[in-house]
Amino acid sequence: MSLKAETWPALPITSWAPTFATLHMLTQIVGKTRLALAPMVNHWWQVTLYVTPRGLTTSSMPYGKRTAAVDFDFINHSVVIRISTGASRAIPLVSRSVREFYVEYLNVLKALDIGAKIRGVPVEIVTAIPFAEDTEHHTYDAEWANRWWRVMVQIDRVLKAFRGRFEGKASPVHFFWGSFDIAATRFSGRRAPEFSGVVPNCPDYVMKEAYSRECSSCGFWPGGNGQDAAFYSYAYPEPDGYKNYKISSESAYYDETLREFVLPYETMRTSSSPDDTLLTFLQTTYEAAADCANWDRAALDWTANR
Repeated sequence: MSLKAETWPALPITSWAPTFATLHMLTQIVGKTRLALAPMVNHWWQVTLYVTPRGLTTSSMPYGKRTAAVDFDFINHSVVIRISTGASRAIPLVSRSVREFYVEYLNVLKALDIGAKIRGVPVEIVTAIPFAEDTEHHTYDAEWANRWWRVMVQIDRVLKAFRGRFEGKASPVHFFWGSFDIAATRFSGRRAPEFSGVVPNCPDYVMKEAYSRECSSCGFWPGGNGQDAAFYSYAYPEPDGYKNYKISSESAYYDETLREFVLPYETMRTSSSPDDTLLTFLQTTYEAAADCANWDRAALDWTANR
């Protein structure tokens, strides 16, 4: 089977780390445009990006009496900015510094009269180089960017199937550019204790809003800091008995440092039925959260008999 025909291609972080690091900064720049323009939604859902048949999108963002959208295209490798008047501009995705991309991107927004005030510093990373000064990140390998996006297409598909099994409040399946992960979150309906953790270069009020309600969240992180890609699932707040819950996923484990259940991507993709392996992980880790925290599953879980 050719690489491009693989449904779940390999994604070793050692092979694409420089492209990942650059792409992380580019998605933050575009994501901050949505942060600047979109009206506030609970848990900051208005800032996320979404998987498309070609890449990622901000979806429609209001500004004045018009709307705009910014799309990453990982087939033609460009960032396309469109507005409701019909005007559009494209910026090629190539190997060049974040600073160069940032300057051109701001110039395009100005040319299209999109008045988005972007704070030019990345979030949720330890070393936050201002975009206008970032010459450290400059690698864009089109094949690896495309491969990561193809993985995201498959994950988006499975997470949406999983999301449909729940009748309570649930997030969209969306991509958080701060942490560079795709996620889906379910809520019990109860308030959570105030978040007291520390996230690098991220204001406390952001995380307090993000975790203002009791939840079970799952998603995919493509790796970093020497760690390969993996699926995760966690509960906030973590209930008693959660980490020792017997989940029906032999390849998954509870990570004491992360305080999350983890399923290595490589293990999932090489299993006999990757979709089933992933869905089993998602379902049983949700059950761990819901059962240990005494969620009203009779009211929240979807059944075909209703």
